[in-house]
Parts: sequence; C-alpha cells; structure tokens
Amino acid sequence: MAKSPQTQLPLKAFGWAASDTSGILAPFHFSRRENGQNDVTLQILYCGVCHSDLHTLKNDWGFTTYPVVPGHEIVGVVTKIGNNVKNFKVGDKVGVGVIVESCKECECCQQDLESYCPKPVFTYNSPYYDGTRTQGGYSNFVVVHQRYVLRFPENLPLDAGAPLLCAGITVYSPMKYYGMTEAGKHLGVAGLGGLGHVAIKFAKAFGLKVTVISSSPNKEDEAIKRLGADSFLVSSDPAKMKASAAMGTMDYIIDTISAVHSLIPLLGLLKLNGKLVTVGLPNKPLELPIFPLVAGRKLVGGSNFGGIKETQEMLDFCGKHNISADIELIKMDHINTAMERLSKSDVKYRFVIDVANSFSSL
Repeated sequence: MAKSPQTQLPLKAFGWAASDTSGILAPFHFSRRENGQNDVTLQILYCGVCHSDLHTLKNDWGFTTYPVVPGHEIVGVVTKIGNNVKNFKVGDKVGVGVIVESCKECECCQQDLESYCPKPVFTYNSPYYDGTRTQGGYSNFVVVHQRYVLRFPENLPLDAGAPLLCAGITVYSPMKYYGMTEAGKHLGVAGLGGLGHVAIKFAKAFGLKVTVISSSPNKEDEAIKRLGADSFLVSSDPAKMKASAAMGTMDYIIDTISAVHSLIPLLGLLKLNGKLVTVGLPNKPLELPIFPLVAGRKLVGGSNFGGIKETQEMLDFCGKHNISADIELIKMDHINTAMERLSKSDVKYRFVIDVANSFSSL
C-alpha cells in the first residue's frame, strides 16, 4: 500500500491513487491539512467518476503529477468547521466540485467566476498555495475553504447528485451564458453520455425542443422514451446528417463529445445566427472551419465549469425541478473496472463511488 512522498500534513487520510501512466488505482495513504478558521471538513460519502479523471490518470493532457488521487464530484457530511464559518454546521450535507481555492482578488473572482481565475487550485492534481498538492475525492475526507463548499438541497439524492458538481455545471453554465434557455427554441445535444444526458434534463426544464445527436443508433429509445428528448439524429449516417443540414433547424448545439470529431456536420445543423458551444475536452485539437461561420453568421464558443455562486444556483435549480444524474453506484474496489468501461463509453451515464461504505471497514 503506497504512501505519499509529499510534505506531510497533520491529518492522516486514505484513498485510492494512481502512481504512473497505467492509470491503475490502488490503496494509498496520504495526509491533509488541519481544519483552519475558514475551513470545512467533510466526511466523503460519494464521489462521481468524471471522464477528466480518466484523462488525468493516463496523463493524456501532459500535466499529471503522480501519485494522484482523483475525484472532483464530492458529496459528504460536515464533521468540523472553523471559527469563521457561518453558513455551514456539523451534520450539513454538502458538495465540493472542481475547484477548492482561487486568488479571491482578480476580476474573475470578484465576479464569482472562480473557474476562470488565473491562479486556480483544483480539487486534485494541483499545487496548493502552501506548496503541497491537492488530492481528490476518491478518499475518506477532505478539508476545504468555506467559499468552495456547496449546500445540497434536501430533496436531491446525494449519490445521483454528485455528478452535478462537474457534469451538471459544465452544461448548465454555458446554457445560461449563451442564452440557451428560451422556451420553444431548438437545442441539439451532441453526445449522449455523462454531460449530454444532464443537458437534456436541463433543456426540458427550460422548455426547449431537444434533438440528441449521437453516433450510436441504439441510443435512440433511451434518449426519447426515458430522457425525454424530442428527436434523435444519427451522426454516423451521412444521408441523415445531410438531410438535416439542408433544413438547418437548430438554434443552438451544445457539444459534449470528448473524442476528436469534426465540427463541420454540427455547424450545418444550425440556423442562421446559430450557436455551437463545445464543452468536451478531446486530447487533440479540433479543426474549426471558417466558411460556414461566415456564411451563416454562426458562433462557436466554449465554456469551462461555472463559478461557485452559479454552481449553487444550479444545485437549487436541480432541487426545484428534481434533476439528478443517472448513475451506476460502485464500491471503490471496482474502480479500475469502471475506468476500463468508461474508456469504452460503457456506462449509463455516470459512475459514482459509494465512498463511505467502501471505507467503512478500514
């Protein structure tokens, strides 16, 4: 069982970490800081498994520092608070998402856009201001500054709510920013995975007409009959894509695809003044064709996950509209199998680790 080589902090913690680019996770002892005056300590109950966890484990983006404990869709119960913490108490059900610290002084932080801070500290695989490295939610507890802790609505299931802290806010934020919320408008959702299935739920709550765009014909019944999409378009069928492009019926498309793919077919589906917003993170650059943008006065944009204030707004919206992720609940000792399945897109639609019950015997 591995132990952390980093500077030892006072509190002993336990999780699962990868030690090299194989991405294989194994039990791991490490340390966390004491709860400070502005901190909240939470026992982790559940942690979602994000596709970016897999990319990080494999060092696909080139900036992983090993050993690494992934996990940034954390839900737990507060066990300790600092003297300056006023908005949380012991026993509260809370969440922690992608970011656990920022400079608090830049224009982005002042505008509650911590996700765009030039000096962010991410929940894992990130240098902290004290020189240590952050480790994520595939572990038994975490200590976080109160600013980055989120309150969970009472009616939101803790396990199925965990993926909202990344997958949820990653699609909610651009839908709000780019105006994809006007009832009656037509939204295309490219990719039916962890992000895409939540985007459908948000879109229907906003009153949008939804078409799912997927390369997998066998997902049509799922998209329409269970998730509530209005129509389904098979992107791997050139004839159907060409026919749909000739009509150009979509006001917006949110592209959640994490694999390398062409944007040209998607741009063809948009109306004049249509918007294509990409939130997936392929490990290679995508080509951006200029002619269809100019000819159709179309916009291509991107979006990061949202700031803390917007993430809380999103959670409250989910509580009001009974929106949560569709999940497969797993124990920690199943995580490597889950990662292998995730690499093949074999999950409906998000794995969530039952952390508390995985570690209860330790």
